[in-house]
Amino acid sequence: MVSDAKRSPKQPITMLSDRVLVQIPQAEGERRSRGGILIPATAQMSKRLAWAEVVAVGPHVRTIKAGDNVLFSPEDRYEVEVQGEDYLILRERDIHAVASDRIDGGTGLYL
Repeated sequence: MVSDAKRSPKQPITMLSDRVLVQIPQAEGERRSRGGILIPATAQMSKRLAWAEVVAVGPHVRTIKAGDNVLFSPEDRYEVEVQGEDYLILRERDIHAVASDRIDGGTGLYL
């Protein structure tokens, strides 16, 4: 067991190319449909997209900034653990939508 004094100090992380680092959404667990039907956590939803908050972006990412919420397919991801927390690495092209306060216009839908 390594003592706190011997652990390496935290190092900054820089994302490369078109990569986006997002915080893994908390496990949804049980949820309810709009009609009030209880859907258990074990139910599989085919092709269900997920939302996550962006933590960092690479230098070639054009439309996404840290703090944005992005919609992505859980199949198009890589998981990584940093300082005991789980994150996902996505490519900008694998992100389907962005929700942000800085975006003007849009579809008229809000999170």
